[in-house]
Amino acid sequence: MVKAYVLHENDAWMEPLRAAFEAEGVPHEEWFLDQGTLDIDRAPPEGVFYNRMSASSHTRDHRYAAEYTAGVLAWLESHGRRVVNSGRALQLEISKLAQYAALNAHGVRTPRTVAAAGRGRIVEAAERFEGPVIVKHNRGGKGLGVRLFRERAALARYVDSAAFEAPIDGITLVQTYIQAPEPFITRAEFVGGRFLYALRVDTTQGFELCPADECQPGDAFCAAAPAAGPRFQVDLGFRHPILARYERFLAANGVDVAGIEFIADRDGEVWTYDVNTNTNYNAEAEAAARAPLTGMRAIARHLGAELDRIYGPAAHANFRGAKQSLPPFAEPRKSVAS
Repeated sequence: MVKAYVLHENDAWMEPLRAAFEAEGVPHEEWFLDQGTLDIDRAPPEGVFYNRMSASSHTRDHRYAAEYTAGVLAWLESHGRRVVNSGRALQLEISKLAQYAALNAHGVRTPRTVAAAGRGRIVEAAERFEGPVIVKHNRGGKGLGVRLFRERAALARYVDSAAFEAPIDGITLVQTYIQAPEPFITRAEFVGGRFLYALRVDTTQGFELCPADECQPGDAFCAAAPAAGPRFQVDLGFRHPILARYERFLAANGVDVAGIEFIADRDGEVWTYDVNTNTNYNAEAEAAARAPLTGMRAIARHLGAELDRIYGPAAHANFRGAKQSLPPFAEPRKSVAS
């Protein structure tokens, strides 16, 4: 029986997707790609493969999970298997520089950014900007290394201090601080390369670009402040011309599932600053909005549709549930139940 295979390294993030697979009746199996062996002379099983590798995998002691997954994806694609969120998607996931170059190529505006390779180059990079700057890790995830500096002296002290967070790939991005009229960003969610809904995220408690006015001169980062309402709010009726450009960008880069984050400045200009190809969803916000289709159910349904398209509905018609198991080339590991 053909099935959907999920490539990942975080069991906790899989729980809602497992439930969605069961609800949609989609046969599935998980490949936990932290470490293992890969025999590239063997053919992979038939099926549809969903890449959920995260840029922040190294923060969970899975230092080389992304690099290993890149090899697995190349192997799958060399055998013509359908990969949802391709090897190119993984390249974008682990490099904001790659994201910005690809977004700009599709007419999507990103904040002015200077990359500093090496700790000693960060202050030098910041000297090219006027006004406040954001620093962040090129390989991010979870807001790694995101800090706002209004003064260069504060940045210099941070870079020279024990508090400095070194990026895993050695590249720190220095970026224009986008002044927003309201403290929130928007995250557009896409499944199957199509817009699903927008998520409004209150930034008064800190979030990536951290545009809240609570940030004071000299602060290394934005202090938390009470939110006026729910931090996450689903907007089912969101419409904006930028969505069409996002869809073209995703199609050109082999990305089926993603959350794209952007912010609007005081002139209404949209600035896109992050593409997350390992997107997660806020169940409470989806329930409050009475979303007709949750993000995880949409993913499960998309994977099931791809199985039907490639192999025909009868190929997995007798599905009665599935369990997490090992890929055929992996060594046993405590995190994986077989």
